[in-house]
Amino acid sequence: MTAMAHESLTQEEVLLEGFLALDTPEGFRAELIDGEIVVTPPPDGEHEKYISRIVRQVIKQSRTDMDFSGNKGLRLRSGEACPKNHVIPDVTLAPVALDLFGGADSWMPCDDVAMVLEVTSTKPKADREAKRRCYARGGIPLYLLVDREAASVTLFSDPEKDDYREVCTRPFGKPLILPDPFAFDLETTDFL
Repeated sequence: MTAMAHESLTQEEVLLEGFLALDTPEGFRAELIDGEIVVTPPPDGEHEKYISRIVRQVIKQSRTDMDFSGNKGLRLRSGEACPKNHVIPDVTLAPVALDLFGGADSWMPCDDVAMVLEVTSTKPKADREAKRRCYARGGIPLYLLVDREAASVTLFSDPEKDDYREVCTRPFGKPLILPDPFAFDLETTDFL
């Protein structure tokens, strides 16, 4: 009788395997953010209104034609000893010419993503802090955050290591300049 060697999994590998095997209820989404599994219920109508208003402007006014995906799974570098982050932005935008979403796996790398958009919901701290750090570590050039509680829109840009070096916040009702490849003023008057 011969003994078989068993591969021992690290805690990070066990967490990642458990996360990937989750069967969330319909409409819910699960993310792995900095070593924590976060499950979010379906969004309310106001949440979706902000997304709709922004995506319409991007499609109509962006200097570069953009594709968008709602709830696209992204694999991002993690900090410390955590497994890779598996984050689902409310909206992911990429130039149409790159065709990033065509043929992409459920969890795709974030290379060449132009901007991600989050609208705060029941757990705004994740959008304000943990996801911001994840997107910066992933090198996503622009992160647009609509903060419903603060009644503001913030553009984070120039990612370096664990955060963005540039931050521009405007209250609802004031335009926010989106730089290249978008190159237009995002109007927020109908956010009021």
